[in-house]
Amino acid sequence: MRGGAIKFEVNPEHKELLTHWCEAHATPQQVVKRCRIILQKAAGATDQEIAEEVGVNRHTCRLWRQRFVQAGPEGLWEIQSGRGRKPTAGLAEKIIRATLETRPKAQTHWSTRSLAGAHGIHASTVCRIWQEHQLKPHRQETFKLSRDKEFVPKLLDIVGVYLHPPQNAVVLCIDEKSQIQALDRTQPGLPLKRGRCGTWTHDYVRHGTTTLFAALEVVQGKVVGQCYPKHRHQEFLKFLERLDEEYPVDVELHLVMDNYCTHKHARVKRWLARHPRVKLHFIPTSSSWMNLVERWFAELTGKAVRRGSFSSVPSLIEAIVEFIEQWNRHPKPFVWTAKAEDILAKIERCRRRLEEIQPGCTRPRSPRSKTRSIAV
Repeated sequence: MRGGAIKFEVNPEHKELLTHWCEAHATPQQVVKRCRIILQKAAGATDQEIAEEVGVNRHTCRLWRQRFVQAGPEGLWEIQSGRGRKPTAGLAEKIIRATLETRPKAQTHWSTRSLAGAHGIHASTVCRIWQEHQLKPHRQETFKLSRDKEFVPKLLDIVGVYLHPPQNAVVLCIDEKSQIQALDRTQPGLPLKRGRCGTWTHDYVRHGTTTLFAALEVVQGKVVGQCYPKHRHQEFLKFLERLDEEYPVDVELHLVMDNYCTHKHARVKRWLARHPRVKLHFIPTSSSWMNLVERWFAELTGKAVRRGSFSSVPSLIEAIVEFIEQWNRHPKPFVWTAKAEDILAKIERCRRRLEEIQPGCTRPRSPRSKTRSIAV
């Protein structure tokens, strides 16, 4: 107490709830301010000190303290009386339920205007509720849950190689980026200027494609790349020969790659038998996110290919080679930090959720299941 003021107390249960609301990302900022007012008052601060700290008027502190005494913590979520149209009680919950559990007729998702029209409110109200609860119906991300029967052993192997690389060895992530198109815009684009982004024509001329074989060093981040017209086992063998010449003979090469049939061709297996220092580590099927070279492909696409204009395939290859050379001058490794147990826990949560929606959808399919269904 200060100056004989009446002590303001908050029971531990309410204090824990208010603290949780303050820390939750989905809590509206106006509610966070009200919770801070109550918590600081319970700690013994004066209204003037709280007002300066929170950024409100001291009379506002008294108002919300009275509201807390009258209605408890839930009263901090209420809208004060004033001008303007008052929202209907439970409207936010109604909008959230409609967003998550229903769809508009003949459409895949709600927009602010369509949902507002269906409930007789303004679109800005729907927009505010979506922002407060972090709902974004217009956005959608892709995923694929692997059905590989050996998913766990392969995952443990790949994560083990990333987090604990073998001694006296080089870990390389290998993959092919096929069908890289040499696209040439039909007209010159307008350059970037103040107040306007760069532009280019929507149409293009396609001069051909190339395939990039790339190997990313996990520790140093350097890249070895080679472009070929195709991506058969013959080209893959040439790239393996390139890697064999690139690194000293007394160093083991641990190659992380996907299950593409080219990587398991009979001629490739015979080549590996003649080069015992090369060890293969296959990622699970439908798990390209485990291969770090895919992240480097995104760098290549975004910074050298997507916004380029190429009059021929050789000019495209020249741009790719130049990007690799520039990258290797100042290589930046992509550091793997996820632990195997954390990945497995997240996948298990996803698997349970998918099984709730469609039972049996995550089970590995038999190789002959498609044939049997056709025969029936």
